[in-house]
Amino acid sequence: MLQPNPLASARLTTDPLDLDPAVWPSGTVRAADGAIRIGGADARALAAEFGTPLHVVDETALKVRAEKARAAVEGAAAAAGVHAHVYYAGKAFLTAHVVRWMLDAGLRIDVCTGGELALALAAGATGPSLGFHGNNKSEAEIAAAVDAAVGALVLDSAQEVALVASAAARAGRVQRVRLRVNSGVHASTHEYLATAREDQKFGVALQDVPAIVAAVRAEPSLEFLGLHSHIGSQIVGTAGFAEAAHRLLALHRDLLAGGTVPELNLGGGWGIAYTSGQTPADVEAVAADLVGAVVAAATEYGIPVPDLAVEPGRWIVGPAGVTLYTVGTVKDVEVQAPDGGSAVRRYVSVDGGMSDNIRAALYGADYTVRLASRASEAPQELVRVVGKHCESGDIVVREDLLPADVGFGDLVAVPATGAYHHSLASNYNLLTRPAVVAVGAEGAHVLVRRETIDDLLARDAGLTRVGSAA
Repeated sequence: MLQPNPLASARLTTDPLDLDPAVWPSGTVRAADGAIRIGGADARALAAEFGTPLHVVDETALKVRAEKARAAVEGAAAAAGVHAHVYYAGKAFLTAHVVRWMLDAGLRIDVCTGGELALALAAGATGPSLGFHGNNKSEAEIAAAVDAAVGALVLDSAQEVALVASAAARAGRVQRVRLRVNSGVHASTHEYLATAREDQKFGVALQDVPAIVAAVRAEPSLEFLGLHSHIGSQIVGTAGFAEAAHRLLALHRDLLAGGTVPELNLGGGWGIAYTSGQTPADVEAVAADLVGAVVAAATEYGIPVPDLAVEPGRWIVGPAGVTLYTVGTVKDVEVQAPDGGSAVRRYVSVDGGMSDNIRAALYGADYTVRLASRASEAPQELVRVVGKHCESGDIVVREDLLPADVGFGDLVAVPATGAYHHSLASNYNLLTRPAVVAVGAEGAHVLVRRETIDDLLARDAGLTRVGSAA
């Protein structure tokens, strides 16, 4: 057996072949021959048919999680005597199939750009089933949202009051709006994921809310729905949401003196497990805590409990996704260990990288990796999985254990990649973006086709198109 590597964190499992059900999609198993099967599909067969890197979505797991989120929130709200609306945060991962699956599960769709709005509408969503966010919505995006009769347009600044009111008046509509409030609650997450701190771009300050709501109410083409808050992403506790609800309902109480405030939107940001040992709260507990916090605050302030809205994205789609990579070069690098001695870090390069998963480079996010194509009785070895980009920060999995015989041509799998992977993908170094494939009872089918080199070249105006004059 290899000696323990002093570079390895204590959290790393002693079995580099295990599949922790807290991290992997519920339909993922390791077959007798060692190959991973996702939603009934052999990882080797998926890679052979669709190529790698490949984003794989367990369709059944995704649908189950969507329905579970809706049922938990609606059930908790009903117990408190109010209604709740669950929006799927499309920024996490949005395709036509996903839009339809979310609508079928009884969810609404939250979009934040004209492109996301166009896709949702093209996939069959109707305006009333949509919410529209964005801190810098263009006039064209506002007009498109109003023309589509979106159910709620979230104002992110005082300037947007006049912009939205004007667009609604031109369209002959009364547009329903929410106001995003920067509650000042500091979520326990990465700095770039905390979206309610005072010094950042989203929302309006607490003290500015009364004047902005008065301006909304003065516009005959606008209807005020209520306040909106989003305190961050990848949040694994509920204390921050409870504090945000308490602060917002103090404003809510004061705003009731000037008119109705029918609802409160507490946003999303529910965290998931990316590695073993991470224990985000169960969705039923999250829903109960959120509703309980709102009920407690409303009772304290002596006001009716408002209807509620939430916007989970990552929690629904993140755990349903797995990314498959093919291993290329493997090299050992001697580095200084924490005790002052030396140790070896094994770098395992794969055929993707930060162009299909930017989160490790952007947030320092941790991930799990497993050998997906075969069994191995080799001892475990500490590895760092890296991509093929011209960046030293091009890291996919910062640290994990793989069999020591992992090598060229092996297939490896990284779980919990359903959210913010395809949606944040790029063409850095002119790599083509991976395909996204859904697997389930009816086999595998493409959600988003793989980009080709021809796709990349077609956008370059300096190249002569085939069949055109030079």
